[in-house]
Amino acid sequence: MKRILLSLCLGVCLNVTVKAQMYVSPNSYVFVNDEYVYVKQDVNLAASGNFYLRNGSQLLQGRTTAGANTGLGNLSVFQEGTVNNYQYNYWCSPVGVPGSTIGNQNFGVTRLYRPSVNDKISSEAAVINTANGFYDGVALNGSNKLVIASRWVHTFVASSTYSQWIQNNGNSNIAPGLGFSMKGTSGTDALVTDATEGVQNNAGSKQRYDFRGKPNDGLIVNNVVADNQTLVGNPYPSAINLNRFLLENSGHIINADGTYTTGGTNNVIDGEAQFWEHDKNNNTHYVSGYVGGYGVYVANNANANSPGTYTPATYNTYTGSGALNTAGVGTGNSYLRMFSPVGQGFMVTGITTGQVQMKNEYRVFVKEDDTLNPGAHFEKNVNNQSSSANSNGDNWGNIPNVAGVDYTQYSKLPTPQIRLRAILNNQFTREVVMAFNPNTTDGFDIAMDAKTPDASIPKDVYFPLTTSDQFVISTFPFDVNKVVPFAFKANAQTTFKIEVAEVINFDQNQAVYVHDKVNDVYYDIKNGSFDVTLPSGSNKTDFEITFTTQANLSNEDFVADNLFQVYQNNAAALLTINNKERKDLASIELYDVTGKSVIRKINLGNDTQYEIPTNGLSDGVYIVKLKSSENLTVSKKVSVYNK
Repeated sequence: MKRILLSLCLGVCLNVTVKAQMYVSPNSYVFVNDEYVYVKQDVNLAASGNFYLRNGSQLLQGRTTAGANTGLGNLSVFQEGTVNNYQYNYWCSPVGVPGSTIGNQNFGVTRLYRPSVNDKISSEAAVINTANGFYDGVALNGSNKLVIASRWVHTFVASSTYSQWIQNNGNSNIAPGLGFSMKGTSGTDALVTDATEGVQNNAGSKQRYDFRGKPNDGLIVNNVVADNQTLVGNPYPSAINLNRFLLENSGHIINADGTYTTGGTNNVIDGEAQFWEHDKNNNTHYVSGYVGGYGVYVANNANANSPGTYTPATYNTYTGSGALNTAGVGTGNSYLRMFSPVGQGFMVTGITTGQVQMKNEYRVFVKEDDTLNPGAHFEKNVNNQSSSANSNGDNWGNIPNVAGVDYTQYSKLPTPQIRLRAILNNQFTREVVMAFNPNTTDGFDIAMDAKTPDASIPKDVYFPLTTSDQFVISTFPFDVNKVVPFAFKANAQTTFKIEVAEVINFDQNQAVYVHDKVNDVYYDIKNGSFDVTLPSGSNKTDFEITFTTQANLSNEDFVADNLFQVYQNNAAALLTINNKERKDLASIELYDVTGKSVIRKINLGNDTQYEIPTNGLSDGVYIVKLKSSENLTVSKKVSVYNK
């Protein structure tokens, strides 16, 4: 068999712009290990021609129009599930059925294989059991079989109720870019196909699937309908920047520097991605016994090239028809969602009838286990990004990508945020997030704020940003004097406990309070908790979150805006601060929109004016924070544009 050497392939594909298609001739193969391949145009895999992506390798392609890949050969790429035979993963295939027809093809689970030999390339087709009454997929190491129970393979296309899941069985009719649900396997399979990588086929609830078929490429569209959900996902044999997908499909225009504005033409979804999490202790096929829920992600960072915000699922139980039964039997985990890995499926919600568009320009080469560039996790427990920098500093390392973004210039720290934990009746936890972005408003901003995926939960807490919706992520410009309305609801008398769960990429010393407006009492939830028992009903008016107490708001706080004048002199590239009352300034600090401190001056005295050079800063919006020796804190927003 002819082998196309890895060193030769990558030498061409990585370092030279490929102006012609990539062709793999019959009975030949390309083997890629721990690397990526970039092809500017199309890929042609001839019959018995194979393209193996191993050890996290990925394929990037650069076409801006519809995909044009062709051929009867196969691209092969691995991905591991995270559930057993009773639980669902949401998938989106990176490949379709091979064929001589130009373009992307439909997918079916018959394109799933089991690695069969430790030669890194050999696999055998999974057994697709369509028999009535066959419920349990199984990994059988002794008989070298992977058996998939096809009754659990479903799609969800522009629907709003549980009954509208469409059973697919083993049919090859899942459109490119459309997601599908599938339960995992029982048993274990200890075969390791690559000793260097060291991953078993199935170490227990971690079934490895070999996706084989024609690689998806180019513009891929799927229909959405207003107020309906559609299960979509990452359709490529590479990771994608989920931020860019969510922002552009919710009516945003992404600028060359990663900032974005509204005014885009494809305003079809609400800017949220919902990820199903199935409780790993759930061991039943009866819907009434299901335990699970949806976590939600929004790209609410001030830059599309930096991580947004994710809130984990609240595990619910369901009736036999799929309606909500009870809430609060557990809580999911926090995952890094900015880069969706190969095979990842997620729900989107339409705000109008139209088409979500997946594009090659979203494609990036980010491995799931990349410590230098974290942010792509199918559903694997990892430490969330925190406010502290790691060994690579605050910015990304080099990330190969199709859009031509220099990720080393952008922060890998998530949106500055304070996460609140609400414990209800000591039974379940709801996590809600206050995120800070100076380019947003205090009200609802599409793709910045996230509605709860579980609005029918009878007991809950939320931010009442609109009269009709309940929000678990509220994004707004931070101001120490700001008040944030906070709502409680219950169908019976309920005890609520509210506390700060985590402060991420933000001032760790910032105080946070629940203000009981009826009794005018402030409860410190940063160092303690707010505990209250409320009767049945919805309460949107009696409580709010604050960052200071009324007792701390002296007259100086209320007139602080008149004590200091802060303005940016762009013509002279100087930040100017007038201190007309000659207050003793303990510090002046300048933050970029990600919350990163870029300038810090301390012990400045009581001069009447300060001028700080800004010619070394990138153009953009910055927050100036002044602190006096009397602990008077003032925040101002300035725009830096170097002339």
